[in-house]
Amino acid sequence: MKAKIIKVGIKDMQAALDGFVEAGEASLRKGKVKKESGIYFTSVQAFRKALTPKRLELLRIIREQEPPSIHRLARLAKRNIKNVSEDVKFLVQVGLVQMKEAERRRHPKVEYDEISLRIAV
Repeated sequence: MKAKIIKVGIKDMQAALDGFVEAGEASLRKGKVKKESGIYFTSVQAFRKALTPKRLELLRIIREQEPPSIHRLARLAKRNIKNVSEDVKFLVQVGLVQMKEAERRRHPKVEYDEISLRIAV
C-alpha cells in the first residue's frame, strides 16, 4: 500500500500573497490555476510552534490507534482532556486532523502516513 503524504511548507507572507494574486489573475483570464495542496506556515518558528512534540504524539496516536473520542485520545496520551481538546482543535484548524462523525459521536482522524516538510531557500 502506498503511503499517503501531507505536504507542509514554509512560505513567507509575501510569497503567499504573490501566489494568491497569481491564482486570482489566472482565474480572471480563465486560464489554468496551478492546484497546490498542502499546509503552509510563514516561518520555521511558526511551524515549530504549531507542531510541538506533544501535538506530533497526538497525530501518531490518532493515526495508529484511531481513538473513538477526544476523551479516549487523552487517556491514550496520558494527558489532561482539556489540553488534548485544545491541541486537537488547533490541529483541525491548520488542517492536520479531521473530525469525523460516527455513531452520533465525533472522533479525530488522520488520513495520511507521513508529513513532508519543504523549506524554500
